[in-house]
Amino acid sequence: MVSASEKFTVIESERIAGATFDVVRYDSLQGSDDLNVAEKIFFANQAKIYLKMVRVTLQNSELLLEPSALYFMKGHLQLESTTGGGIAKGLMRKFLSGETLFQSRIKGSGEIFLEPSFGHYLLFNIDNDGLIFDKRAFYCASGGIEVSAKLQQNISSALFGGEGFFQTQAKGTGIVVLISPVPVTELLVYELATGETLSVDGNFAFVRTANVSFHAQMSSKSLFSTVMSGELLLQTFTGPGTVWLAPTQGVYDKMKLPYGVSQLSHNAGSSGTNTR
Repeated sequence: MVSASEKFTVIESERIAGATFDVVRYDSLQGSDDLNVAEKIFFANQAKIYLKMVRVTLQNSELLLEPSALYFMKGHLQLESTTGGGIAKGLMRKFLSGETLFQSRIKGSGEIFLEPSFGHYLLFNIDNDGLIFDKRAFYCASGGIEVSAKLQQNISSALFGGEGFFQTQAKGTGIVVLISPVPVTELLVYELATGETLSVDGNFAFVRTANVSFHAQMSSKSLFSTVMSGELLLQTFTGPGTVWLAPTQGVYDKMKLPYGVSQLSHNAGSSGTNTR
């Protein structure tokens, strides 16, 4: 019999004391007794669309995860639900950032597998730092991480930035796993020096470190020049810090629409979500 570890390929991994986080994939799915499903599996294998899972190995440690994320676990492990700092903080996280009211914690030693998906995962190993990211992107984290709602720093980013008044923040020391909107290989990572800016036409800036300043601004100094350029507002990020962009996200969103591919052939607009 083939062991569980031999059935998967580890494509990304992060480790801290007491916990190892792996993104594993099936290199191919072997089929189904349903011909319709088998046809879809065939095309998924041909297109190299892999079924993935997040595997977490704990050694006298704990895991924080979304309540619906657990698939199965083995070992000396205890599962409990928590509001993540009290009912008030849980309600704030739910209604302001879109995360769940209750969070699950698994404590002990053993192996945990989270729900399989054809989606993409991004692992961060942070040390006394913070990450700010899109709503509902949080998936799981090690025990030293706190997840909360983060109020935008200024009115312009809240009203015109395309992200709303609140985003989600993860801070502390440990590993954070986010659901990425695109394959990790397609993300662009920009390290911004102090005072250096990154301007984006759309909201495909996926995640940033907490020390990066974010606001929406006109693309030109004068209103006339802004209107004539056709780029009314830009998401602007100012360093120091790091920003992760998902530039292909808007392309995939358009391809899901009727005639989306033909629109891309003559695309004159933004590659991201409209922030005007």
